[in-house]
Amino acid sequence: MKHEIIIASLASIDAAARDFLQQTSGRNLIAFYAPMGSGKTTFTTAICRVLGVREDAVSSPTFSIVNEYRTGSGEPMFHFDFYRINKLSEALDIGLYDYLDMGALCIMEWPENIEELLPDDTLRVSISVREDGARLVTWED
Repeated sequence: MKHEIIIASLASIDAAARDFLQQTSGRNLIAFYAPMGSGKTTFTTAICRVLGVREDAVSSPTFSIVNEYRTGSGEPMFHFDFYRINKLSEALDIGLYDYLDMGALCIMEWPENIEELLPDDTLRVSISVREDGARLVTWED
């Protein structure tokens, strides 16, 4: 089944994040496919906010590759940015499978750089920018 959420503006992003989390409940491995500047980190920040993560704790892990956050209920979640990954071994060196196997929510940006390593149960989500500037978030399950 195909799903889509339209994020018309930043004012509606938290509602979109809440809707996304409800529709993807039970899915812990989420990979965002989108071009540069389309809002992957902004949407991830909104998801974190909805989950109760301290907003000042959320940042793009472009250089660290992975950031760990705590949700409002104290659960760990992980935010990956594989933009700088040039070889699959670099993802393995950070202990990728240890993170993915924890059962915690893992949100991944630039997953195309490690596609071969992603488990089959990874939810692959696309974010595109519409002509009116709105973001379209789509996935299939």
